[in-house]
Amino acid sequence: MSVTSTLDRFQQRHRWAGLPLAVLYKFFDDQGNYLAALITYYAFVSLFPLLLLLVTILGYALHGNRELQDEVLNSALSQFPVIGDQLRNNIHQLHGKVLALVVGILGSLYGGLGVAQASQNAMNKVWAVPRNARPNPLKARGISLLLLLIVGGGVIATTVLSALTTGAGAYGTNLGAGSRVLTTVVAVAVNALLFMLAFRVMTAGDITIQQVRPGALAAAVLWQGLQEVGTYYVGHELKGASATYGVFGLVLGLIAWIYLGALGLVLCAEYNAVRAKRMWPRSLLTPFTDAVQLTAGDRRAYRSYPVTEKHKGFERVRVDFDQHEGQSEESDR
Repeated sequence: MSVTSTLDRFQQRHRWAGLPLAVLYKFFDDQGNYLAALITYYAFVSLFPLLLLLVTILGYALHGNRELQDEVLNSALSQFPVIGDQLRNNIHQLHGKVLALVVGILGSLYGGLGVAQASQNAMNKVWAVPRNARPNPLKARGISLLLLLIVGGGVIATTVLSALTTGAGAYGTNLGAGSRVLTTVVAVAVNALLFMLAFRVMTAGDITIQQVRPGALAAAVLWQGLQEVGTYYVGHELKGASATYGVFGLVLGLIAWIYLGALGLVLCAEYNAVRAKRMWPRSLLTPFTDAVQLTAGDRRAYRSYPVTEKHKGFERVRVDFDQHEGQSEESDR
C-alpha cells in the first residue's frame, strides 16, 4: 500500500483530518479566493465614504461632545488595528454644504450595498443555491440594507464594550485587565450572533440557524484573533512605519486586512455547507486525477456545483458518473 493510499484512508476515517480537507477542496472548487477578492474590492471602495459619513453624522449628532465623538470613532476604527491609526488621521468631517453630505450618503449606500451583494453572491455560491431561486434585484438590495443595519448594530455593540473597558481601566490595572478579558469574551459572543444572522440572511437557500452556528462562532473567534494579532503587530513591529510607507502602507494594509477578513468569512461559510450537506470525507486525489475512487462526499459536492448555475425553474439538472469507480449511484444517498 502506498503512502498516499495510507494517508487517504487515515483522513477519511478521522473527522478532524477529513472535514478540514473537504472544506479546502470545496473552497477551491467554488473559487473562494475570487469570492473573497470581490468582497474585498467593494469593502475597500465603500470604507472611506462610510467613515466620512460616520464622522459627519457624529459631528452633527454629538455636537459639543468631542470626547464621545472620538470614542465612537475609535471603536469603529479599532476593527482595523493594522491601519486604524492612519485612517483616524486621514478621515475628517464633511463641513458646510448639504450637497457634500448627500453625496457621502449616496456613495456610502452604493459601496455598502456592493459589499452586501458580493457577500450574498458568495453565500449562495457556497450553499449551491440555483440562480433562479435567488432574490430578484430589488429584494436582494432590501436584504443588503438589512445587512447594513446588522453591521451597524455590531458597531454600536462594540462601542458599548469599548466604553466599558475604558471605564474599568480607571479602577486599577488588575480590574482593567480582567475587564478586557471579559469584554473580549462578550465581543466574541456578540460577533458570533451577528455572523449567525448575517449567514442566514445572506443565503437564499433553506438553511437553519443551527446549520450556520458552528461557522459563525469560528468566524467570530477568527475576527477577534485578527484584531489581537494586528494590534500586537502594530505595537511591536510597525512603530514609526507610517512615515516610511505613507499612503502605500495605508492602502496595502487596508486591502490585506479586508481580504483576510473576507477569506475567513468564506472559509467559515464553506465549513457550514460541507458539514450540513455531508460533503465529506473527500478522496485525497480527487482534484488531481480522474481515475480515483469517488467517495460519497465527492459525489454530493460534484452534484451540487451544476445546480448552482440553474437559471430557470423548469430547467432540470442531472449529474451522472462513470461506473468505473466501483460504486452504485445509490451508495451516497
